[in-house]
Amino acid sequence: MCRLYAMHANEPTRVECSLVKAQNALMLQSKGDSEGLMHGHGWGVADYPDGVPIVEKQTWAAFDGEHFSKKASHVYAKTVIAHVRRATVGPPSIENTHPFVHGRWIFAHNGTVPNFEQVRDKMIEMIDPLHRTEIRGTTDSEHIFRYLLSLFMHHPEKDPLKIVRKGLTQVVTWAQEIDPAATVGLNIVLTDGERMVGSRMNRTLWFLERDRTFTCPICNKPHIHHSARTDYRCLEIASEPITDEAGWKAVPNYTVFSADNDYCLRYEVL
Repeated sequence: MCRLYAMHANEPTRVECSLVKAQNALMLQSKGDSEGLMHGHGWGVADYPDGVPIVEKQTWAAFDGEHFSKKASHVYAKTVIAHVRRATVGPPSIENTHPFVHGRWIFAHNGTVPNFEQVRDKMIEMIDPLHRTEIRGTTDSEHIFRYLLSLFMHHPEKDPLKIVRKGLTQVVTWAQEIDPAATVGLNIVLTDGERMVGSRMNRTLWFLERDRTFTCPICNKPHIHHSARTDYRCLEIASEPITDEAGWKAVPNYTVFSADNDYCLRYEVL
């Protein structure tokens, strides 16, 4: 299990409160989530400050020291993915720490593929050699990322949401061929900075849509330098509600989702 956070907006937005200061900020979830579990096996934050993804990762807990909070205080971007890890497949290491990156694509995963060593034998044959040679760690997450990128490579004309649906359906099929009773955890977020897609499967996932600027009740400041010519739009996605605001809604289980042109969540049954 892990905890993840994603933000996608039409104007650069600060996420320090969501990551560090809010009532249930990601850093607090790393110390103890709603089930009392600690996620202390590494953290990562990725954003696109100049249109190119920048990822910072560490192998220690987000709540340990000041590195996570310092990184969060400098993030000001339209698209952000952050992750705190509780290792299940693969030991704690930089190579196994999320988010994973390739080109413009950033990926994070919350969940576990049961019997992954056997599933990997099936999956690896379907990963393009270009991506197979780029695998650095041992997690189910990185292999799923490379498998999805392989599908994108072979079908660039397809909607990313359809690629995610096809890929994750196949992963579940492989897992259930090995153990029909297997419960697969597949909450993912995948983005190239312009598009954001993902899924919820057997782990909690929530979202919050914003259609106007606001003064943050945590820091008493706006999170953006707003342009009066723009109607501000923002979508936040998180394993648990980050703030006490009433607008958080659960993403339905067994769905794939994408951010639409108005930065609202569109989801379909997986």
